[in-house]
Amino acid sequence: MVSSMRAAPPSPHTALVRHPERGSYDRATICAILDEALVCHVGFVFDQKPFVLPTAYARIGDRLYLHGAAASRMLGALATGSPICVTVTLLDGLVLARSVFRHSMNYRSVVILGCARAVTDPVEKQKALEAIVEHVVPGRVADARPPSVQEAKATLVVSLPIDEASAKIRTGPPIDSEEDYALACWAGVIPLRLVADSPVTDPRLRPGTSLPPAVASYRRGGSLKRAP
Repeated sequence: MVSSMRAAPPSPHTALVRHPERGSYDRATICAILDEALVCHVGFVFDQKPFVLPTAYARIGDRLYLHGAAASRMLGALATGSPICVTVTLLDGLVLARSVFRHSMNYRSVVILGCARAVTDPVEKQKALEAIVEHVVPGRVADARPPSVQEAKATLVVSLPIDEASAKIRTGPPIDSEEDYALACWAGVIPLRLVADSPVTDPRLRPGTSLPPAVASYRRGGSLKRAP
């Protein structure tokens, strides 16, 4: 799918104030972070109270799709067009400086602002549900049973345009005060990454069921290829 989204100047809400040099409004950078992460946090207001809830998601082109139970208060609020804030963070390392004050983390993050809409078209809804599964485990849709009519009715899907968005990234070693570089204190980075362990078979698995390629070759990381 060819996307119409392009890098744009930051809006008054997405322009970075703290460490603006770490900011990026480039579409490719924003999409790469969204495609690698597994969980987003959705901030919204319900019954005059603020909430931030984690959920799975998927990107198709210039839109982000979220899903859940039709009775979900979060999705119910989003479906009405309430303003929301979606954030995604990838933690890449712990940055240990010579000074406690200078400790930090290496990360890649995205913030998206906007208003979502309920997905009512059956074809778009089915594609969104499949995309969410494929985002978590590429190739899984071909192995598992698709949703039944009743399951589809019980699931609400909302779509958010990735129009007002920004990325923020920190990389590299600690940045100490110049006088602290002479201290005899170890400083550096402890790299972190999400790694998949060996699959654990369901004890009720049907005898003779083989491990599908999508599970046997499952990996996480920036090398994953997603929809443009």
